[in-house]
Amino acid sequence: MRILVTNDDGIHAPGLKICEEIARALSDDVWVIAPEHDQSGVSHSLSLNDPLRLRTISERHYAVKGTPTDCVIMGARHVLSDKVPDLVLSGVNRGRNAAEDVLYSGTVAGAKEACVLGIPSFALSQAHSAQNKLNPFWQTAVKHGPDIIARVLKQGIPRDVLVNVNFPDCAPGAVKGIAVSSQGKRNQQLLHIDARHDGRGNPYYWIAYERGVKPNVKDGTDLAALNDNRIAVTPLRLDLTDQPFLTKLAELFP
Repeated sequence: MRILVTNDDGIHAPGLKICEEIARALSDDVWVIAPEHDQSGVSHSLSLNDPLRLRTISERHYAVKGTPTDCVIMGARHVLSDKVPDLVLSGVNRGRNAAEDVLYSGTVAGAKEACVLGIPSFALSQAHSAQNKLNPFWQTAVKHGPDIIARVLKQGIPRDVLVNVNFPDCAPGAVKGIAVSSQGKRNQQLLHIDARHDGRGNPYYWIAYERGVKPNVKDGTDLAALNDNRIAVTPLRLDLTDQPFLTKLAELFP
């Protein structure tokens, strides 16, 4: 099985090495193609107005001056064109990609692009707290990731579906189990603009969430699973069509 590994944190991110370790637990045919620089939050963007630069890091390791989506296309259509990957693993992201994160995440987008190309894919993310942001529990992903991926692949992933896996902010032995979850929803009142001033008194701004606040989350969601130290496994579809409302619109515009 040929596995392509990518991420959105960049070619030198520690989580990329963790993702490669997970991949090597499943196969010896592993290739790494990741962005040259951090691409967090770029979602499913393509580089259409700038050329892609491909740089060889080492054997089977490449950096692309572009987005995670660019990296997957570069891998499937150029670097590995002789034999397209059988699986794409995107991550392991430093920080959860749950709830609305899936709309912004470059990690999820890497898996999504593989799905577009017809390649089974997983987005992998390791949750962390403010206290261990620089050193998350990477071994939780290493310990539990390969088995989850192998079991899902044995079952088979439907066409146009990717699997989003979030590992909780705890040591491997503290994981309470695996929760097959729906995508959660945050309280968007927590989202705010953090206004600051630089050394010359000029204003600048950060998009931020209120810290230290744990709002109630709906049971059965990825957020609830992570709060309970469970691994959240969430299937995501490419088709965004809302079928119930489509039916109502068809009645409105016969």
